Amino acid sequence: MSDLVTGEAVVLGLRTAKLPSRGLAVTLDLAVQIVGLVVTTLVLSLLAPDLDEAAVAAVTIGLTVLFLVALPIMIETLSRGRSLGKAALGLRVVRSDGGPVRFRHSLVRGLVGFLEIIVLFGVPAVICSVVSSEGKRLGDVFAGTLVVRERVPGGGGAAAALPPVNPQLLQAIGGELVALDLTAVPEPLWLAVRQFLGRIGELDQAVAHRMSARLADDLAARTGHPVPYGVHPAAYLGAVLTERQRREWTRAQGYAFQQQAQQAHGRQYAPQPYAPQQYGPPQSGPPRYAPQPTELRPQHHPAPPATPARPPAPPSPPASGTGFAPPA
Repeated sequence: MSDLVTGEAVVLGLRTAKLPSRGLAVTLDLAVQIVGLVVTTLVLSLLAPDLDEAAVAAVTIGLTVLFLVALPIMIETLSRGRSLGKAALGLRVVRSDGGPVRFRHSLVRGLVGFLEIIVLFGVPAVICSVVSSEGKRLGDVFAGTLVVRERVPGGGGAAAALPPVNPQLLQAIGGELVALDLTAVPEPLWLAVRQFLGRIGELDQAVAHRMSARLADDLAARTGHPVPYGVHPAAYLGAVLTERQRREWTRAQGYAFQQQAQQAHGRQYAPQPYAPQQYGPPQSGPPRYAPQPTELRPQHHPAPPATPARPPAPPSPPASGTGFAPPA
């Protein structure tokens, strides 16, 4: 058993793989790689029999690097630390803190492994693995990795590590879970809790109880609420993690509803484009929006009202002394 310490000083107990299981896994991997190399070389020799010696040497070196270095690195990176031999024996390569390996870890392991296992016939790897308490070879030392056992003999799974809890007790602590302040819990501690709960079935029950108690104490120190009496620490960790996920889901749903409401409000008050109305039967062809010239017609103004005619003036009398009278 090896104790892995995370960044939050959380001890993760994992069963490390020793020399026999690791040696058998490496043997299976090398057998598959060599068979692939030989078959590919024979096929290329049949397809191109007229190659000169320089071309044959270049192709041989390229295929050797491909099958013995490049492919193992790619497979270990894409499978998160599981090659064909390791998958057959239930092994996995992880970082020293228990996290999954990445490309840089697989690259260092592959380059150093080619030297210590293939070039030097595995002698440095055997010596280092025997001396190391965690069974590490030189590639693991330089890359900061560790090979652990995923399938523990006699493991009862996650249900065996968690004792049954009274449902009434879980219902009683439901109110406390809702009232917990989880803002002070750092993200690395949540990561350690998730990793522990995901691998609890691979651990010994005593080790799982000790680790769960330590994680629960760290969680209680940040929330200010101790673990309720009678509740298994691992069950309490699972309940608190579920409560956090429920809050995140509720927050995400509220944000999505708010976005939908804002989009609907914007569509409701968005200005509508002007569409001219047409009267009468629809016309074929593109719509015509140019104003049509109107016919000029003479405008008739009303005549002013007629003034009444004045009566004729009466005839003036004849002037005296003239003796002349105007004709009637």
